[in-house]
Amino acid sequence: MKAEVLSLLNRLVKYSPAVQHLVDLGAVEFLSKLRANVEPNLQAEIDGILDGLFILPSEVPALCSASYQTDQIELPQPPEILTGYFPQDRSHFQQMEVPPAPVDTVSQNSSLSYCYEVRVTHHSQNPSPGSSSPRPSVVGRTGQRPRGDGQDWDAVSSSGSSSHALVNSRISVPSPLDVAHIDLPELESEDTLQLQFQQLSLPQFCVCLLESTVPLLRTGSRQMIIRVLELLAEDLILIGEAISVDIWDDSSLFAIDMKEKLLAVLGSLGETVCYHQSSIGVEHTEAVRRLHRMAFVSISLFAARLLQMLLPVEKASHFLPESMSAALFLVSLDMPISLEYPNIHEAAVAYLEQLNSENYSIYKRAAEAVYSIECTCNFLSDVGKEGEKNLLELVEMADHALHSFSYHYHLPLIEEIINLCSKIWKSAQASPLLQGESQKVFLRMLSHPLLQVKVETYHCCLEIVKECLGIHNVTKPVSSLCSGIHFLLHPKVLYEISAFGIQDPKNEVNAAAKAILLYLLQGQLMMTALTWNRFIESLCPVIPVLQGYADPEDPLGNCILLLSKASSEGGEGVLPCTTRLKSILRLLLVKKPSVRSLALKLLVCHLTREEGAERKRPAMDARVLARATNLFIVKKPIELKLDDRKELIIKLETVEKVYEIFISDDIDLVLRKSAAEQLAVIMQDIKMHAVVKKLCLIDKIIEYLNECVGEDGELIECLIQPSLTLLRKVLCADPGARVSLAQQASLLTLLFRVSLIFHEDCTVVTEVGALFCLLLFDEVSKMDMWSVIPPSQPASPSVFSLPVSIFRRYHLPVHVLGHHAVSPYSIVLPLSADCLALKPVSDMLRIAWNLSWYHGTENLLKQMNSETKIQEFLQVLPACIEDEKLLIDIIHFLNKLLKEQRKNSSVELLNWLLELLLRPSPNPLLDLLVLTESQAREETDDFRTAVRQQLQKELMALYNTLLLSFGAVTNRKCLELFYVFQTQLALKLLQCLRVTDAPHFYGLPSLERTLRGMAHLTALPGWSSHSPLAKPLEICGKYLAGLLEVITSFYVERGGNAMSFMGKGVTKSTILCLLHLSHEMMAEAQSSEWMPLWFLPLGGHGEEHTPMQQGLAWLIPLWVDRDPEVRFTSLGLGSALTTLETGCVALANSCQNISGGLWGTVVNILLDQSECSMVRREAAFILQNLLVIPMPSVIVKDYTWQGPCVHDEDSGLSLVGKPALQALLYHCHFYEHLHQMVKHCYLGLYTFDSSCSAPNGTSESSDLNGLDDSLKFWRAPSRMSHQDRDPSSLSTSETMVASSSGSVGLSSPVTSAASLPEASHDQFVAPGQPETVSPRLPHDSSLSALLPRPCILVTPPLLSAICSLSDSLLVIAPQDTASAFRQARLIELLCGIADATLIETCVQELKAPLPSSPPVEHTQAQVSFLLEYLASLSRFLQSCLLVDPDLVIQDELLKPLITNIIRVLTICTKDLFDAELALAFYQTWTHLFNLLATLLRKAGTASLPPITTGVAKHWAAVVDMFCKCVGLSTTSPSLCTASLQFLSILLTEEAKRRQRDKDKTDSCPSSTVASLLDKTQENQKSLEQLTEAIIQCYEGKPSKDVLKRVAANVLLSLLAVSRRAQKLALKADLIDNCIEQMKHISAQLSLDSLRPGKAALRKKEDGFVKELSTAMQLLRNCLYRNEEGKEAALEAHLVPVLHSLWPWLLMDDSLMQIALQLLCVYTANFPNGCSSLCWSSSGQYPVLAGYRGAPGNSLMLCILKLASQVPLENPTVQQMVFMFLSNLALSHDCKGVIQKTNFLQNFLSLTLPKGENKRLSNLTILWLKLLLNISYGEDGQQMILRLDGGLDLLTEMSKFKHKRSPCLPLLIFHNICFSPANKPKILANEKVLSVLAASLESESPSARRIGAASLWALIHNYQKAKTTLKNSSIKRRVDEAYSLAKKTFSDSEESPLNAYYLKCLENLLQQLTCP
Repeated sequence: MKAEVLSLLNRLVKYSPAVQHLVDLGAVEFLSKLRANVEPNLQAEIDGILDGLFILPSEVPALCSASYQTDQIELPQPPEILTGYFPQDRSHFQQMEVPPAPVDTVSQNSSLSYCYEVRVTHHSQNPSPGSSSPRPSVVGRTGQRPRGDGQDWDAVSSSGSSSHALVNSRISVPSPLDVAHIDLPELESEDTLQLQFQQLSLPQFCVCLLESTVPLLRTGSRQMIIRVLELLAEDLILIGEAISVDIWDDSSLFAIDMKEKLLAVLGSLGETVCYHQSSIGVEHTEAVRRLHRMAFVSISLFAARLLQMLLPVEKASHFLPESMSAALFLVSLDMPISLEYPNIHEAAVAYLEQLNSENYSIYKRAAEAVYSIECTCNFLSDVGKEGEKNLLELVEMADHALHSFSYHYHLPLIEEIINLCSKIWKSAQASPLLQGESQKVFLRMLSHPLLQVKVETYHCCLEIVKECLGIHNVTKPVSSLCSGIHFLLHPKVLYEISAFGIQDPKNEVNAAAKAILLYLLQGQLMMTALTWNRFIESLCPVIPVLQGYADPEDPLGNCILLLSKASSEGGEGVLPCTTRLKSILRLLLVKKPSVRSLALKLLVCHLTREEGAERKRPAMDARVLARATNLFIVKKPIELKLDDRKELIIKLETVEKVYEIFISDDIDLVLRKSAAEQLAVIMQDIKMHAVVKKLCLIDKIIEYLNECVGEDGELIECLIQPSLTLLRKVLCADPGARVSLAQQASLLTLLFRVSLIFHEDCTVVTEVGALFCLLLFDEVSKMDMWSVIPPSQPASPSVFSLPVSIFRRYHLPVHVLGHHAVSPYSIVLPLSADCLALKPVSDMLRIAWNLSWYHGTENLLKQMNSETKIQEFLQVLPACIEDEKLLIDIIHFLNKLLKEQRKNSSVELLNWLLELLLRPSPNPLLDLLVLTESQAREETDDFRTAVRQQLQKELMALYNTLLLSFGAVTNRKCLELFYVFQTQLALKLLQCLRVTDAPHFYGLPSLERTLRGMAHLTALPGWSSHSPLAKPLEICGKYLAGLLEVITSFYVERGGNAMSFMGKGVTKSTILCLLHLSHEMMAEAQSSEWMPLWFLPLGGHGEEHTPMQQGLAWLIPLWVDRDPEVRFTSLGLGSALTTLETGCVALANSCQNISGGLWGTVVNILLDQSECSMVRREAAFILQNLLVIPMPSVIVKDYTWQGPCVHDEDSGLSLVGKPALQALLYHCHFYEHLHQMVKHCYLGLYTFDSSCSAPNGTSESSDLNGLDDSLKFWRAPSRMSHQDRDPSSLSTSETMVASSSGSVGLSSPVTSAASLPEASHDQFVAPGQPETVSPRLPHDSSLSALLPRPCILVTPPLLSAICSLSDSLLVIAPQDTASAFRQARLIELLCGIADATLIETCVQELKAPLPSSPPVEHTQAQVSFLLEYLASLSRFLQSCLLVDPDLVIQDELLKPLITNIIRVLTICTKDLFDAELALAFYQTWTHLFNLLATLLRKAGTASLPPITTGVAKHWAAVVDMFCKCVGLSTTSPSLCTASLQFLSILLTEEAKRRQRDKDKTDSCPSSTVASLLDKTQENQKSLEQLTEAIIQCYEGKPSKDVLKRVAANVLLSLLAVSRRAQKLALKADLIDNCIEQMKHISAQLSLDSLRPGKAALRKKEDGFVKELSTAMQLLRNCLYRNEEGKEAALEAHLVPVLHSLWPWLLMDDSLMQIALQLLCVYTANFPNGCSSLCWSSSGQYPVLAGYRGAPGNSLMLCILKLASQVPLENPTVQQMVFMFLSNLALSHDCKGVIQKTNFLQNFLSLTLPKGENKRLSNLTILWLKLLLNISYGEDGQQMILRLDGGLDLLTEMSKFKHKRSPCLPLLIFHNICFSPANKPKILANEKVLSVLAASLESESPSARRIGAASLWALIHNYQKAKTTLKNSSIKRRVDEAYSLAKKTFSDSEESPLNAYYLKCLENLLQQLTCP
């Protein structure tokens, strides 16, 4: 059907009437839209229709058409037209002119006409059809076009209206082509077709414009360049709409033509850029250079933007000309462009990377050099700062700084870096990472490619060595000096100095290197033993290199030789024995014969002292020595090279057989030698080595060598040569074997003896020499040992290489590969000399250096004395109008500079400006604010008046910006100056407030400007308190008087702004100033006496005869102003004044004439759904403040505050106070309204639509310093800080204006319904007006009736106020309010809004804003609002939990709430740089932690599982969060306290649940925080940081600090559940510190006890008791099941410390209980700890004389003495004492003390209850447990048996029952029966035997088992017992017990206890039945 319709239309468009009719119907727009939604075959049909619609009708007047003049160029003939779309010659462009008549009737398809209404079309989604399409790249349609007509579909249609601001802004701009002249000949009808082909399409027009204008950019005219660039900027916009990037893939003729022209334009642009850059030379004047510079920057920006718009980066290399590549290279290297236009710079670099790899490489290296320069200057700046420094960051900067020396040669940098390295290595606490990184930097300096750097480095090192080890230090303590050279004492450093420093061709370097080594080698006396040993340890790996310089004639060489000598006393010498032997052997290979001779002498001394030397060959005589000097100077060195074949050539079995022949003693030596030689050939392949190493080849060869040097060694000499070859090949490929054998001194001397024996066999000698090379130089053969960064892959084991320096200094008997021809630490400089010579590069580096050196352009400008020049103008009053105009420009510049730097204000600039503003009179900048009389008379001159008003405007803008610039300033001096300036400015603005004249004389703009400045000033706290002449309240009083006069003159007396907007800005600013003023007066006043100053007479001028009352009635009309900002601010003022009771009373009295009074009015405003949220919010705060004052429940006479009053006219009933409040809320349907408000909350971003933000049709200024849109700058989150300070005061007393760039809030806007999401329209429809007690004061109906009713949003700030208000209502009437909440489901709705996703999204936008992201300020405001809501909700929910936990404890509410809370707590704020937003997060987190803690306290059973689950899910983030909170203990102590309290409660509640569930078999195991702390490896480092931070928080706070107590509590919980925390606490010395604290308390108590009249034990409030209690509890939890901790406590003398505290512990039961718990934990399973209690108290821990016992006194005796006091007054202490003794009873030493003291005799004095059904006393049970532990050892059993009557007493006790320990006496008998020595005594006691026999018939299974086991033990291996037991009734009882057990336990194997019982009975029966 579509095809037929389109075919019909195609026929119709051939007729002009049909065309006109279709155009009128809108066919062009319809078909253009339709085309994108049809099939490709129909698109061509639509194209044809549109072409027909665009044909010019022949009857169009010639005057109204635009065509080309054909005088000079003939129009092409029709056959030629088909070959191209447009004429090729464009010279006729210069001959156009504007038609003399209006062009309203110009055809819509003329590209020369200008549309008055345009529509921006979107890019087509259809792909290009390829080369068949003549214009696929033109935005819009991409199908076939048979003709071009100038009105294509990338040009916008005129048929629709536009909403595009950019296009609308240019509607009245004439076409740029209209400025040319063209003669328009009359067109005949037959010229229509030719006219169509001569018209330009939009793409052609844009490109032609480029072609024509770009060449003009090379002119020398500044105006011409500016105008052309302005034109090109407009053209660029059209190009973006007209030309697609797909044009570069298009092969059509049109596209090819366009591409050629575009590339020509781009080439011309590139040449122009290069031209202007090359013209910036010193040979030109300053003006010319400035012109070329301006042109270069501007044209470069245009070129880059044009490239970005037209050409994708990846296609640049295929199209862009060379000139553009050169231009991009210049742009990339231009430093100012990169700083001011980073996006343009990045684009230029991206294109350059594709175009020219060489230039891009130069740029990258130059950029690296720039970064290095920045690091250089930053390092020099930071390293000189005082205080703590980030050393790792400094080292990193120093490393980067090394790459730019070739540019700046700033050599002082070297000394700073070396000093830093020395400082780092000097500290014993420096981390290995920091030391390693600093060493890398130092090594790179020692090997720097620039000679000057290297020379200076060695020179600085030498100076440090001289300073530390010089002879001038001989009288100073060694330890304080020598640590400065530790940075040199490392193998890598010594290797660099030895291998490269000494050999450096530059004398300054090698001399310094030698001097450094000489000082070190000779400095033993100047070093501590630790430093000297460190030096020798570091030197040993480097000795092979260093010994190459051994020379007895050289000081350094001689010192090197001394290393190889033993000490004169015959001791070890400097080096260890093996190392010294290796060094001696190594000297045999040096080139100097004299050194070799000396080495031989040293070696002979060693050999002669060798063990068994007399039995070894050869004998050491002169003949042997004579031939050994040149023994290893061989002529044919061996090639140390092995093969590494891929496949095995010889079978492994064959190798093993050959090896067996080689080692067999039964085979002839000739065959064994042949086998060895074959093995040597086989070992050439590395893969064969594994076989022989497995067969212990090396050990066998060493065995043969030992036999060879023995007395009968001649027999085996034939095997030596192949054996040495074998050994050499194996060692060559096995570094591990080399390391092992090199440490065997016996092997080294063995090899040397072999070489002496075979001195005539050069082959053997060479093999030995090769082995020496492998063993003696192995340390320096490992390249990775010396590398800064170890290689990713280890070197091949077959490759043995040595440093080149070894080759140079030694005669080596081998050929090996060499390495380290240059230092491995040498760096490659980014820029070569050729690159540095390039002017763009040098300019870039020069600018970078200046900017970095002066730390920014501002300091650089200051260095250029620009401030001095500006200051000249600012210190003199302008003398004429020209001076004033110049001053305007200067002030405008300063204002702009301050705005640019506001987020990071320069302290120097602010200081300079403030000092200028505070200079004595004359002070032009302040004096000019107030007009003098002469200046006032001059205001008749309109021009002068305009200039002066502009000057005052700029001055006020400057002051406003200056006031906003101090938000982040911390400099003390700057702040002091600022405070003084505030008050000075306040006094000056007061003079500007001209309130003495009649209102019609006000200069409204000036007055509004003054008030706006006052609003900025008064927003800052303390603005009135820094005047030496006036008190703060005096200034505030003057301000108040003036502001009240303004508000009455402009508002009250004029009836508000209902009839006029005259003075609207004045009213707004005035009321805002009054709001700020109320805060200032509250802060400065000590009482509320200032409140009457706010009162004005009630009534108007018409009421002169009525008595005048004072009040706040003037404020009420402002609450109903039609401007929401005025309503909002005035209500905010009301909420501020009602924070005081006098304000509440005054405001209530002022509302007596209003129906409903103050309460009804405020409630009505709050519930008015047509009111905006910010206004309702302030009404909520007023209501909240009214609720703070206690109100009665009945009418009380003479009571100041009655609360609300409600009167029922029908019944005459009146209510006041709380009943009236309940009635009011009920009548207003208060809670139903709250329900609707929460349901209709809008959580999206608040924006201001310019079309609906001002219902009255006026638009506000967007001036940053203005307050016309003060909604935007309102500080909402500050409420949290106020409520955190004083929870009882719920007010808006802190509302104030803040900087627009800070964390500011957007109040709820009045938004049109169309701007809301479609899905939420119904959500925001305002319901009808609620029924209220008092109707709201009427708005101006005349205006509101004309405006559509807007849709008002309920915002989170309003809900925050609702939460706070609800909190107050809960306090007033808990049960009624809770019931109302439950009925309205208010809590569920409020919790449902708390969604963490939105906050996370906003934070992510702040960290990484997208191009489409809203302004940062708006996002910050949204985050602040949401955080404020969460904080308010948290406080409200805490109150709910206290009143009725069931309000919150609901699964559907609790789980998502906790999930969102934890997500908010774990939001990462690391990259959020706004201080106020960070503070908002901290405050919200504090309240969230408090809420979680309250949940755990009040509803732990329900809340613990979801909290634990949430914490486990975000475990890593939670740990980081806790670390962050603890780290904020100084800046945000409340957050730190809340987080630690929550963690402590969480761990405690978990432990309680574990205790409850331990006996439950069905309890499901779930992850707990305790398990996460110990078992999770994730974020282990953060866990360590957290524990360390908590410990530091505990130890670093004073004793009375709340945070110390909180930290102690969380430490107790952590240590109780986490083994990892215990280890970290031990590592952090917590145990030692706690014991030290206990020592300190003991000493202090002892000192106090000696003072007369001083109590021995301080009162609890003095803090000692709490400190001691906390320390002991921490120790207890640290030591619990912690063996290492107990060892530490033992070493720290825990027991003596407790012994010294014992007298005071006896005086306080709570302390005694904790101490006994500590001792129980300490002694559990710790014998050494138990033994320590038996030691006598040391004199180091004295006790009082009255309590000090005998010399053998010990804590053990004190414990026994305490336990002997029967009964103790405190049963808990008694129980702890016996539990402690039970632990000690397991210790042999302690049992000895117990025995010596006869303590067990107290057991015999126990009294038994009368009657068998009675239970044993608790004390008896404690004794039995103690005796049980004693009975575990034979010595303890003897102690029990020695108790006279002890067994009888135990038998009596066994008859009694105890519910918890029924078998204790039996267990004691059981243990005693196991000892052979005790059996006769048991057997002799019939009572015991009867008890054991009776136990077999006991009802208790455990008693039966114990009895059977006891009897079995008694009878085992004791014949007498068998005889005795056979003759009694025991056997019968055993038989019966066994029979019963067999019947009962059919599946005994399934129960181990039952099986054991049967086993006991079976063995017992067997023993009793056997003869």
